[in-house]
Amino acid sequence: MKQFYLLVLTILISAFGYAQLTPPADLQSYYSDVDFTQTQLDLFDDLATTTINAHANFLSYSNVWDASKITDLDPNNPNNVFLIYGWENGSDGDITNDLSRSKNSNGGGTGDWNREHTYAKSLGNPNLGTSGPGSDAHHLRPSDVQRNGERGSLRFAAGSGNSGTTSSGWYPGDATVGGTDWRGDVARMMMYMYSRYGTQCLPSNVANGITNSVDTNMIDLLLEWNAADPVSLIEDNRNTYHGDTSNTHAQGNRNPFIDNPYLATVIWGGVPAENRWGAQPPADTEAPTDPTALVANNPTENSIDLSWTASTDNTAVTTYIIYVDGTLYTSTNSTATTYTVTGLAPETTYSFTVLAKDAANNESSLSNADTETTLAGTPAGTSCITPVEQDFELMPANSSSYSSRAWTDSYGEWNATRARTDQDIAGSRAIVIDTRTNSAGTLTSPLIAGGIGELTLTTQQKYSGSGGTLSIYVNGVLKGNTTYDSTVQTTTISGIDTEGNITVVIQDDDTSNGARVAIDNLSWTCYTSLSVDEFALNTIKIYPNPVKGNLLNIEAKEATRFEIYDILGKKILEGNVTPTNNQVNVSKLNKGVFILKLETPNGSISKKLIKS
Repeated sequence: MKQFYLLVLTILISAFGYAQLTPPADLQSYYSDVDFTQTQLDLFDDLATTTINAHANFLSYSNVWDASKITDLDPNNPNNVFLIYGWENGSDGDITNDLSRSKNSNGGGTGDWNREHTYAKSLGNPNLGTSGPGSDAHHLRPSDVQRNGERGSLRFAAGSGNSGTTSSGWYPGDATVGGTDWRGDVARMMMYMYSRYGTQCLPSNVANGITNSVDTNMIDLLLEWNAADPVSLIEDNRNTYHGDTSNTHAQGNRNPFIDNPYLATVIWGGVPAENRWGAQPPADTEAPTDPTALVANNPTENSIDLSWTASTDNTAVTTYIIYVDGTLYTSTNSTATTYTVTGLAPETTYSFTVLAKDAANNESSLSNADTETTLAGTPAGTSCITPVEQDFELMPANSSSYSSRAWTDSYGEWNATRARTDQDIAGSRAIVIDTRTNSAGTLTSPLIAGGIGELTLTTQQKYSGSGGTLSIYVNGVLKGNTTYDSTVQTTTISGIDTEGNITVVIQDDDTSNGARVAIDNLSWTCYTSLSVDEFALNTIKIYPNPVKGNLLNIEAKEATRFEIYDILGKKILEGNVTPTNNQVNVSKLNKGVFILKLETPNGSISKKLIKS
């Protein structure tokens, strides 16, 4: 049925859109290698190839000053440049929200404009720096120094009115209160960076929101902004300048989503954006029917299964969105009508609802609500059966400043000092602690029952530095250490073997050679009077993790069944291993984070698995 819906959707879009995707005469030579009869990611790949191949001149970070003074001129005052995120010109006495400023007032001081990386450098994977992607003029825009500093490395997020911070990130601003609409500019720049630099510049790393049903690297919010805010004169001027290699500071390539915003609709769906190359297709305004018969059941101490009756739509249902206690929990990006909600607290009652969404982002109303209560957890002071795991997904919102951080999960409150929260390791959120000063950063666990046998963590040095050594303290006693450098390393420290209630502190004791180190996938096994069965479960070894090749070892003392699920609860792989045949071929897994469930005669255990 899913394949049928996608076929219908493709036919409908083709009928009213693809025949009109013919570039105007002045762009036909530039796009001569693009097959505009293609759809979705096939079309994206063609556009990316052209964008990459046409990039003939790589600007220095200094050259961007000169280019901006040409490409971003204020049409009403050629002595000024437009400032992204601004909305007026000084009538309120606040220079940080200026819309226009002398093109020669560039620099780093108050009242100057500087080069805003609309794709924040630190959100690149790896960091964009100030050359290559970090000096690409298609995403560097003049911005007031102070407003640029306020944005920092915050991800783009939904909002309204003028630009500024929101509870979940940075809103570029719109025209609802008389300001300037920058949403489309931002969206099209993020699409360009994705097409030009691929996985280094994923939209999902720089914008918050629901992931796209066609491409999980895209965020639907950017498609909404692309449709809501048509191409501006400034965007056209910039694109025309950089597409002409006879211009002194031109790159030679163009932003295809400025040339025609509707290309994004053909690739990723959503509300149809402006089609600058032909007639505008009719908008799909019909919402899916409501999901019905939602049932919550099969509770464990931290998970509950959901099932419901499918919605229908005039084109296709592409996504179900799940709410827990009225708060958005996840977007399924599939037409499956079952899901396992994880990460729940023991002995807690939860209320669940679901809504459906189609390719044009039309949403149904919420389904019926159903409640279920999780089972009791392991009492404090008794032996723990499953390892402690911290993946840092519940940290506070991304921030590039170094300060104290605190967040709570089912174990209690975690704390970090001199820490930032805007980095990741292999696409998974990580805490970064600064170990360069006499007051070096630390990571501290809650007080957790069950003791600790061995501890595993993944590290990677960020930014400059010469690496260092992290010390592991348990209840104030040094129990081991591990080195870190600029490579991604996963290390297990064995023989810690401390019983009872414990607190773990991680820090670099030698700050003279310290750096800024990211930590992820922190876990430890229990060590509290384990029964024979519990001990057997906790001695299962999973390696390498992250998996860099196609083979995973599951080393157990007895026959073990394994099941691998993606983070949306979909089973990807299953099978059995034995003590003499313990290798699993995981070539079927894409890069990302998975849940590995192991079942033995002694019980079951779940572990986090990363494919890098």
